[in-house]
Order: sequence, then C-alpha cells, then structure tokens
Amino acid sequence: MRSNYIVALILIASVIFSCKNENNTTSNNSELKANATKQKMKKKEVVYQVFTRLFGNTNTNNKPWGTLEENGVGKFNDFTDKALAEIKDLGVTHIWYTGVPHHDVITDYTEFGISNDDPDIVKGRAGSPYAVKDYYNVNPDLADNVENRLQEFEALIERSHNAGLKVLIDIVPNHVARNYQSLTNPEGVTDFGAEDDKTVTYAVNNNFYYNPGEPFKVPNWENGYQPLGGENHPKADSKFEEIPAKWTGNGSRASQPNMHDWYETVKVNYGINPEGKKDFDELPEGFDNEDYKAHYNFWKDKTIPSSWVKFKDIALYWTAKGVDGFRFDMAEMVPVEFWSYMNSHIKMQNPDAFLLAEVYQPHLYRDYIKKGKMDYLYDKVQLYDTIKHVMQGHGSTYNIPPIQEDLKDIEHHMLHFLENHDEQRIASPDFAGNAEKGKPAMVVSATISTSPTMVYFGQEFGEKAEEDLGFGDPTRTSIFDYGSVPSVVRWVNNKQFDGGQSTEDEKTLRDFYKRLLNFTITSDALMGDYQDLHHYNQQHTEWYNDKVLSFARWSEDEKLIVISNFNAENTYGFELQLPEDLVSKLALKEGDYQVEDQLYKNYTSTLKVENSRAKVRIDIKPLESFILKIKE
Repeated sequence: MRSNYIVALILIASVIFSCKNENNTTSNNSELKANATKQKMKKKEVVYQVFTRLFGNTNTNNKPWGTLEENGVGKFNDFTDKALAEIKDLGVTHIWYTGVPHHDVITDYTEFGISNDDPDIVKGRAGSPYAVKDYYNVNPDLADNVENRLQEFEALIERSHNAGLKVLIDIVPNHVARNYQSLTNPEGVTDFGAEDDKTVTYAVNNNFYYNPGEPFKVPNWENGYQPLGGENHPKADSKFEEIPAKWTGNGSRASQPNMHDWYETVKVNYGINPEGKKDFDELPEGFDNEDYKAHYNFWKDKTIPSSWVKFKDIALYWTAKGVDGFRFDMAEMVPVEFWSYMNSHIKMQNPDAFLLAEVYQPHLYRDYIKKGKMDYLYDKVQLYDTIKHVMQGHGSTYNIPPIQEDLKDIEHHMLHFLENHDEQRIASPDFAGNAEKGKPAMVVSATISTSPTMVYFGQEFGEKAEEDLGFGDPTRTSIFDYGSVPSVVRWVNNKQFDGGQSTEDEKTLRDFYKRLLNFTITSDALMGDYQDLHHYNQQHTEWYNDKVLSFARWSEDEKLIVISNFNAENTYGFELQLPEDLVSKLALKEGDYQVEDQLYKNYTSTLKVENSRAKVRIDIKPLESFILKIKE
C-alpha cells in the first residue's frame, strides 16, 4: 500500500512538471487538484498509547515497591465501551496497549501453572513490559480471570474495533526475558533457545549467544539498590541459574552484566556472528524501491535463520487475532533484512497493518523505511529533542524548519510525539514544569507534517508523574511497578470515565487536545503541502522572533496558516507575511480574505493580498496557537 501511494505521487508530479502551461493560475490549480487526489487517500492518524496495567487502576495508595494487593492494578476489562468511546472521541484512531505480552512479574501465579519469576532478574515488582516471558499469551496481571486471560484480551480487541479504534501491541525482537518459557505455544512452535547448541558461542540457528562454560552471575548492585527495595523474598538471593551464561539484551557479552545493562533480558541472535558477519542473504541493490509483495517473494526461496521465523510466527499469530499493528522496540538493534522478511509477511496478511518502530539514528531512517518496510519511525532525535529545548526556554524555533527540510522525502513516515513511556512528562520539573507549555509544541507537532501523532495517556490532563513507585524514577510514569496515575484516576472517576473528579485545569487541557486532535484527523490540508514561513518572516517582519513558529499547510479545498507562540510570558504582534511563491501556490487573488482560527473559533483577522504578496495581522498571547483557515 505504501509503495503504491508513493508511485501515485510520482505519477502526479510527472504530470504537473511536464505541463508547460503559461498561465500560472491554471498550473497552480492543477497542482492543487492533483494534491487533493493524494489527500483523499488518507487522513492523519492519531495513536493513543496507554500503559494497560495503570489505566483503570483507581487505587491511590502508590506505596513504593507496593504489591498488587497493596497498590492495585488495571485490567483489560477496565477498557469498557464507555472508556473506549471517550478515547475515540478525543480524536484517536489507534490505541497502543503497552505491556500486553506476558512479561516477568513478581506476583505469584503458580496456581495457574505459571512459574514464579526471580526478583534478581526483574526490574520492579510489576516487571518490565520489555522482558517478555511468553509471546503466545498475555500478562496475567491484566485479567480478571487468569485462566481466561487470552480470551479477555481478544474481547478487548473486539471492543476496541467496535469503538472505531485500531489496536497496536508491542513486539520486542531484540531480546526476551532470561527465563523465557511459553505455556501456550501453538502446535509445532518451540521456545526461544529450546533447540540451541549451547556448547558454542554462536551458530546461525541458535536463538541466543552463549559464553560456554561460564555461569550467569547477578549484577553487583550499586548505590544502595536492592531488588524489591530490600524486601525479604525467597528468590532475592543474588542468584539466578543460567548455565552457560547468555549475552545480555543490550549486547553486553559479560557473564555478569552491569546493573545498568538490560540484565533482565538476553539478546536474540539473528544470524550475525560475533565479528558482525551476516550469515543470511542481503537484499539486492535497489530493492528498497520494491513493494512489500516483492520483498515477500524475495525471501520465499532463501534459508531463514530460526529467530526470524519465530518472530514472524509471533507477529502473524497476533495479526490473526485481530491486532492491527505493532510497535517494534529498538528496531535498529536488529538487521534491516529481518524487517524486510518480517514486515512483508505481516503486510501479506494485513496490507493496512500499522508498523511503528524505534530507530534513533537518522542515517538509518531511510533503510528501515524503504528496505525494512516500516510504516513509521519515532521522530525523536530531531523534532522531539529540538522542540523540547524550545519548550524549556533555551532552544530556538529557528532549528525546527531545517528538520522538515532534511526529512521532506520521508516526512510522512516520521511519527511525532511529546510524551511516551520512555520520556519525561511535560509537566514534570525536569521537562517543562507546566503542561501549558506543551500546547504550542503540540500544535506544531500535530500539524507540521502528514505523519501520525502520538499522545501518551495522562498527557491530555497534564500528568506530572511525581510518584516514586519503586524501581522507576519520578518525572516518568513508572513502567516497572504497581500503582496508579493521579490525573487519570480523577478522569476515570470510579470507572465512569467522565472526568467527574478532574480539576478545571485538567478539563480545560483535555478540551484543547480534543479540539486539536479531532481537527487533525479531519483536515485535508494536513495531508497536503507544507511551506515554512519562519525563515521569510525572520528576514522581513518586524517583531517576528525565535519564540514563535509559522508555516502554511494546504490542499485544493483547505488553506491553513499555523502559528504558535512558545513564550510563556510575552504577547507578540506583527504583520505575518506570505511570500510571492506561496501566494501563487495557494492561487490567491488580489484582495482581502478573512482568516479564522480552527481551534477555538474566537480569533479572526484579514489576509490582504497585494502585488503578489500577502500579509495578515497576528496578535498572539503567551503559549497561544492559531490554525488560521483562509476563507474564500
């Protein structure tokens, strides 16, 4: 689907550029119509990431290292029809249920045939969702009836679909829990490592790397850290039997990893030997331009390493259950050829699957999109990091337009966010200290490109993440411990999901997110063209400065000017100017046009077009944004 979309754009562009029409207006109208065809294919998408075990938990005890019984836990069934309808109504198209696959937990589920997990190799009491113990089942914490936990998740998939939401879950291909053991493998499927030759460091079809003859040793704890906060626990004895020792998830080859390593996980072998040689076929030159069907066919007659097949089977297992896509953890730590194999198989089963990945090295972006057939990557190290600095008051908006220029060939594939489970909350003191400072950043993030937008549950309330729940640190909502999220608890309001206990500030902020996100998923212009206004106004407009940002977005039927003020104290007034080339592209004629803000409908101004240039008076308050629609 993505390849066909790109081909359509190329064909449209070739028609436009081959047309030698002397009449600029006619030419520009043709361009707008061609772009309109593109936009009607798809609208903006919004992903709502929710940490599943925290969402519905209304227990406010939040004791550090508290047990499930003490601090409570959210369940699949907390996502009622009402809850899902409210999430959908926020302006959401996809919901990412984080922490669904069965990962290590300290809670005792032995009565259900589930082995106990060792605190010496588990982070927190509730465990890391990225130390998966069983890919063919779900976290028992999340079920009302543990024996029927898989059926409860299947019912949640159905409820989500009925609410108009597509479902994403995590797959973590780089590593698994040290004690991986599936209880519910489909027939013919064996566990990771079950058939490994453990007498060698590496073999192409081993699932893990080994240190033959060396036992694993628990890390030496530093700075007073103790598993479970020092609680007396029969398994917290600084021992875990693993002979021979496996390499650790982040690539540490030490039999005793450092406590700052991903010691709770083991690295998966994809057929790359310890010297870095690839023991599998590589994609032919130029194959990055081929569609997923060609990639699927390429691998048909190739010898495929065992780990590739295992993860492909896992993805197809969940796809068959109705999961609409995946968020792939640390995708760049796995060879891009695997992603060509994996994603093409997923797309053959569901061409519309939503495939999102963590890749933090910009020089790899295009490989993972084109060769790896990813739909979307995090735009973290460029847009997120840059806009965070602006929000904190020590960054310049002048640094934002060059990012869009650098990524213009792949801008649709670079998912935007301001919060997720790995990052600090906007309202936390180490980030911006004030959720209001997220407003201009959110407008820019959600409207500057055609890419999807992601929000993290609680972001819409200004959650501060002040709680110390045990392993995790405040400023980030803990993913390792049992607890609840105060602002979400108030909105959940004893499972009524109506904001009945929310503060006025929380209600007002959620209303802002609701207005913005719903506008983005219905706007044609936001799937159309983009032009920076910042550089031109920096050079030509008095009082314009690096605490504001402006750009234009347009389609045949909708023309927008977006402007945001990142300054928390100053109101700015100036005559925002549109350069001659943009006036031509927008097919604006001489005269006056009314512009109206689309967020709150309470700001209007007049765009004056004269001598092929245009200007509009802007008076913008601290942390205010306008999405100005040009009325014709």
